[in-house]
Amino acid sequence: MDSLLFKRVLRGLWVVLAGAGLLLALYVLLPLIYPLLLAWLLAYLIHPLVLILKGFKLPGWLAVSLSLLFYIGGTALVLTALITRLVKELIVLLQTFDLHTGEWRDLLLSISRNASIQNIINQINQFYHENPGYHDTIDSNINRTTETVGNAVTELITGFFNMILKLISALPSLGTILMVIVLAAFFLSTGWERHNARLTALLPPPLVRPVSEIWGDLRKALVGYLRAQVVLISVTAVIVITGLLLLGVNSAFVIGLTIGLVDMVPYVGVGVVLFPWALYSYMTGDLGLAIGLLVLYAVILITRQVLEPKVLASSIGLDPLTMLIGMFAGLQLFGMLGLLLGPVLLVVLDAFNRAGVFRALHSYIVSGKLH
Repeated sequence: MDSLLFKRVLRGLWVVLAGAGLLLALYVLLPLIYPLLLAWLLAYLIHPLVLILKGFKLPGWLAVSLSLLFYIGGTALVLTALITRLVKELIVLLQTFDLHTGEWRDLLLSISRNASIQNIINQINQFYHENPGYHDTIDSNINRTTETVGNAVTELITGFFNMILKLISALPSLGTILMVIVLAAFFLSTGWERHNARLTALLPPPLVRPVSEIWGDLRKALVGYLRAQVVLISVTAVIVITGLLLLGVNSAFVIGLTIGLVDMVPYVGVGVVLFPWALYSYMTGDLGLAIGLLVLYAVILITRQVLEPKVLASSIGLDPLTMLIGMFAGLQLFGMLGLLLGPVLLVVLDAFNRAGVFRALHSYIVSGKLH
């Protein structure tokens, strides 16, 4: 093998091994240090408010304490109000379902009594009686299908209750972790400049500037991504809630928030909820609601088409197709949480690319020098 090619292969293997080692270290250490990372993030978020309070000649510890109280108390207050409203409207929604149970039963009965459906049922019965040799196969398939559906429903209900039990059993440990995060954020924030200077001193001098550039791009991209998602979801939720209130729909707040969250999925969005709902309304004779839901979908679609390119381009520069790929890959790798982690990882990779990390690694593999 040519000497130059051999050196390039060795440098490439070294880069791959170093990257694998970093990922392995992150995988092993993340469960141990994630409270500290969350504490640092909290300290970073409250730092602007701390600086403002320090401008009023408040001691550092008091400024940090008031900032933590403001952020944590405000978040708890908003969450409490949202949960209270959600519970109230969920109760109303469940009562509405009970009222419509009879209508749904009548609708299913009317569909089953349809002449076309009855004709299909009669043909199936005729085939069954005229072909006794297929009885065992048909019966076994029906039993297998029934058993599969029953097992799926059982697993769904069992999983739901197990999730609730796990959440309840995890409350003490969650409280401990929250306390550690708040205390760590307090100590980090009181000595913010000192801790940052100490962290910077740990880096080799040649890496200080690249790391600063990567962190700047990464911070801008991640904050932009979160801001874009919040803006788009909020706009969708507000439009849906307003439209449902105008249409006289009960539990508009809960339904609007749910549809707003569904709208996070590119190329699926609110249509997956509004179209079946409009079809059901039309089939039950509520033509006004069906037309109103379709008009509402058109308004949301036009608004999204106008806002989405501008918001995403100005915030992170990733097009919806790239984000869809990231969400699908995240879903396959990390489950439901991957719907959020996938685009975030894409944002991280994009920040590394814009900072020239991959270009520098390519230069190192080819020439042995970082440029």
